[in-house]
Amino acid sequence: MAEGLRSVAPMGVTFSRIIIGFATLAFIPAARKSIGRDAWPHIALLGVLWFALPMSMFPFAEQRVSSALTGMLNASTPLFVATVAAFIAHKAPSRRVMFGLLTGLAGSVLVALPSLHEGGSSAVGVFLIMVATASYGFAQNLARPLQLRYGALPVIWRALGVAALLTSPLGLPDVAAAHWHMAPVFSLLALGAFGTGAAFVLLTMATGRVGATRASAAAFLMPPVALLLGLVVRSEQVATLSVVGSAICVAGAWMVRPQSKPQGPPKIKVVQYAQCATD
Repeated sequence: MAEGLRSVAPMGVTFSRIIIGFATLAFIPAARKSIGRDAWPHIALLGVLWFALPMSMFPFAEQRVSSALTGMLNASTPLFVATVAAFIAHKAPSRRVMFGLLTGLAGSVLVALPSLHEGGSSAVGVFLIMVATASYGFAQNLARPLQLRYGALPVIWRALGVAALLTSPLGLPDVAAAHWHMAPVFSLLALGAFGTGAAFVLLTMATGRVGATRASAAAFLMPPVALLLGLVVRSEQVATLSVVGSAICVAGAWMVRPQSKPQGPPKIKVVQYAQCATD
């Protein structure tokens, strides 16, 4: 996103990543699988809550809030997801899951702490980010039943199409007025194809398999990746505290993972025990 903003305005970045993600998934035949008409209202709502609304909020918020604070607030997404999931299921997450979520959030704070003083922040910017993260919380819980019924590819492809239509009035003029360079072009292609198309398909698949709360912990893997890309692509300085925070982020995501169920004794042993009892 930082590289893309060198050539195009914020809403142009939002529209570009969405339309590139949509076009990428269109090449996969499974994405075009037919769905029932009754699913369209839910998919359209998903396109608003997971793509059009939050991805439009962040560019405007980042004009008013430092990048460090943005990263910290974005790490609250799993907590919003867990809250909505608990409300729907009428059941709170387990202690292990909540501890993992809080651990990942603490790691995100440590990642951002060294650069927290950089740039100014405003209440409006913070509000926009919190609206975006809350929107993610509702969207990921909405995605799960859709994935279980239709699969991730058809749902995300159509939701991206809805989002592309909604963001085009502001996004297309920004794209038309952009001053393109090679690095921003490749960065936006990567952001759209992988960071928007493929990533949200995989996240939706994970949501269907392990639940919205556990799948949302993938957000804690973003700070370490962002630090690595900042170092390699943009030659940014990385503080030791940020590296420690990245490790804690990964630990938090690992804690939230599903635990494998212990396997029972082989059937042959059960038969042998039963035979001995009979004898």
